[in-house]
Amino acid sequence: MTLRTARRSSLVEQVIDQLRDEIVAGAWPVGGRIPPEPALSESLGVGRNTVREAVRALTHAGILESRQGDGTYVRATSEMSGAMRRRLERAEFVEILEVRRGLEVEAARSAAARRTPADISAIEAALVLRDAAWAAREHAEFVEADLAFHTAVVEATHNGMLIELYRDFSAALRASIGAAGPLVEHADIPHAPIAAAITAGDGEAAASAARRCLDRILDETAGDHPPGDDVERSVPDVP
Repeated sequence: MTLRTARRSSLVEQVIDQLRDEIVAGAWPVGGRIPPEPALSESLGVGRNTVREAVRALTHAGILESRQGDGTYVRATSEMSGAMRRRLERAEFVEILEVRRGLEVEAARSAAARRTPADISAIEAALVLRDAAWAAREHAEFVEADLAFHTAVVEATHNGMLIELYRDFSAALRASIGAAGPLVEHADIPHAPIAAAITAGDGEAAASAARRCLDRILDETAGDHPPGDDVERSVPDVP
């Protein structure tokens, strides 16, 4: 932990900044519990009331979540992520996939133009893990590996705003991939064409390959859940 003793005039604001820094740095991951109030008070060198106010502010922003009798948990990594997550929890599965398609198609196109050798290595490594997880029918590992592959593609765009947006969208993406479990069981959607096109620097081919992947999931989803059915398709809450 890298918390520092607060010294500026606005102690609450400084504590908010430091708690947020710890969350962004991954010291307290999404879904994890932050240290209890007394421990934070001692680490920061401020009163418990100051810590309580800072935690309350971050809870109101959607970054933290207080669970009665259990502690305070990290819900998101930023105010934007918190707001997005609350909205996405009310979205239908198909809506999530459509937004995901828009982000990933353009990311693939941009990645083909801007990728570096290090980016190509990261994408290929992620692809290997993704394919291995699918071959082993390890669904949880596949979900994480699939998201890691797409994250590597987005990072290859070197567009800071897109990378941050995609990171904020990741929790909902993880839920949408997880919700596609039945699809994973009977048909993998090859991602090698995306990686190959990015490596070759062919933006149109990369975008087309990414679009085909998401279109296929959308088509499968529409087939599994025809219009007017009673199947619940909202995105499940991610811890």
